[in-house]
Amino acid sequence: MTIVTNTFHTGSAKTNRESLSDVVSRITPEDTPIFSSIPHTEAKATYEEWSSEALSSPAANAQLEGDEFTYAAVTASKRFGNYTQILRKDWVVSATQDKVSNVGKAEQSANQRVKKGIELRKDIEFAIVSNTASVSGQTRKFGGVPTWFESDTSSRGASTGAAGGFQTDGMTDVAVAGTFRTYTKALLDSTLQKCYTTGSNVKVAQVSPYAKGVFSSFMKSDGVVPVRQATSKKAITLVATAEIYLGDFGEVVFVPNRIMAGSTAMASNVLLLDPSMLEFRFLRKIQDVEDLAKTGDATKGVIVAEGTLVNKNPLAHGVIADIFGTTAAT
Repeated sequence: MTIVTNTFHTGSAKTNRESLSDVVSRITPEDTPIFSSIPHTEAKATYEEWSSEALSSPAANAQLEGDEFTYAAVTASKRFGNYTQILRKDWVVSATQDKVSNVGKAEQSANQRVKKGIELRKDIEFAIVSNTASVSGQTRKFGGVPTWFESDTSSRGASTGAAGGFQTDGMTDVAVAGTFRTYTKALLDSTLQKCYTTGSNVKVAQVSPYAKGVFSSFMKSDGVVPVRQATSKKAITLVATAEIYLGDFGEVVFVPNRIMAGSTAMASNVLLLDPSMLEFRFLRKIQDVEDLAKTGDATKGVIVAEGTLVNKNPLAHGVIADIFGTTAAT
């Protein structure tokens, strides 16, 4: 085969664009399972406070006919609080780069704004699942979920394992790690029982990807009956996973949380949550900082947010702590 004489072809061209997509594909996942599933409300101060109360335990109640009334003392509500945390993302792009045609406009300031907004939301999720105690002062931090658990609804490793919890000084304290152990169905069942007995209604379990796989293996345990659900797809679906656990104390949805895979400490927790008893209060919603000083031939951008995690009642949630959450031995 021969090319017609003087044919101008792509091999000779100098100005054809490369065959690259104009859509920038982000390989980093954008999901924020806890932050996205709880209400977002408004904060009024840098230290947000709320209260909770408990009903008295059921008791025998038969009264004498014609008896004179007596009056029980009123039990004060428990008072809780958490500090707001300031989160920020920033970027700077030269004015020339903003005008240059680049693949997917990935390096232009408008795209950077979207990207940084997603990153900031993931940083909020990171703070929520971290065992970080609340911190006052100018560089404030809100106490993450793992710092709120009470011993009554916790299962922890032997030796040094201990809950943190809300302290009398108005701060949360970090949980102390115990001896790591294998995540088992027995641990799940016993902790759910502790939660139920205390009064919590666990609806969701947030777990690391590895722990989610371990949970799916519970289908092989004695006494477990897997439920198959028909799909509308024509292709045959091989079911090798489990997402909902219907145990003795209700239905729990297991959600793999990629951010919890970021460290052994975060992955070591199975967070047993009632999302209706959590919320995120914004003192400043995710927003652009306006009127940044122009000091060079570039476009600057800053996104900021300030907010805190509200745990309406710490006993509404539970945790299976100190499990191998990244591998069979870590």
